[in-house]
Amino acid sequence: MTIAQVADRAGVSTATVSRALSGTRPVSEEVRRRVLAAARELGYSGNSIASALRRNRTDTVGMVVPSIGNPFFTSLVESVEHVLQAEGRQLFLCDSRQDPEVERQHLRSMIARQVDGIIISPCHGSESASAVQAAADAIPLVQLDRHVADTSTDWVGVDDHEAMRLVLEHLHATGARSAAFVSSAMTNSSTELRLAGFRRQTERLGIRTRPDWILLGEYSMAWGRSATAELLDGAELPDAIVCADDLIAIGALRTCRARGVAVPDDMQITGYDDIDFADLVDPALTTVNQPRDRIAAEAVRLLATAETWGGTSAHTALAPSLVTRQSTASPERSARYLTGAEHQESSSRS
Repeated sequence: MTIAQVADRAGVSTATVSRALSGTRPVSEEVRRRVLAAARELGYSGNSIASALRRNRTDTVGMVVPSIGNPFFTSLVESVEHVLQAEGRQLFLCDSRQDPEVERQHLRSMIARQVDGIIISPCHGSESASAVQAAADAIPLVQLDRHVADTSTDWVGVDDHEAMRLVLEHLHATGARSAAFVSSAMTNSSTELRLAGFRRQTERLGIRTRPDWILLGEYSMAWGRSATAELLDGAELPDAIVCADDLIAIGALRTCRARGVAVPDDMQITGYDDIDFADLVDPALTTVNQPRDRIAAEAVRLLATAETWGGTSAHTALAPSLVTRQSTASPERSARYLTGAEHQESSSRS
């Protein structure tokens, strides 16, 4: 079927058919209905490639994440896809597999495919920098969640320092006076900022930590299990384990259960991301909630701004929230315990 046949069936010019189907210029509602009905009857779908070339856009956005197997990134991709779909745009997704070279190849492929823009969570804080900047020099690009420094792109994510403040203040209120930190290796901005926030807040609140209680490996349940086993084998146990993501925290919960360590009575554990599994483990996990839908909406908005006006190097840190569940003690129970302990100590002195 051709556009001329649609025009003949609808009784209008080919130019009117083009305007009615593309929406680039207004036509009357009655004419639009006739054109759409003729197109449906004839099975005419148009040539999307030719249309894209005429408009100098493809209505596709590329997205690169470090690991689609991580439930946080899975849900973040879903949020971005929903926002794009509402705008009539398609998502082209790639998984860098935590490898900067794979990430570089994906970025080049997206540019070659002429996507309108790219949303990326870089897999490495320094090794991703050159590929990210090269892509940003070619087409609009926005970083989200993680970011590489010294690149002229917009970024949107969560305020990791505020997240650590929420976590440590909660643990302090429950009576925790010592804490360990379990995270991935220092290869990305998320790890760096969360560890910096942990150190700042433990010092501010007087929560004791030790160098051998800072354990850096990877974002996985397996690492959470082995790191927690190492802590439990030590000469002294911390009151709490602060984990840099929920997968690590779930692994920590499993090791504690296997070793007979009661959570939260013997050890409190917190996570980060509030993935769906956080509420399903036993005990349910206290964790930091990242506003994924807002992060996705802001990333798409910044990308549209970059497409129109160019990148602004804006950094947007959204506020997190703390979801308290059963893996940490309640401040009320802690207060009752401390009051009871103080009373018992007073009675023994008398």
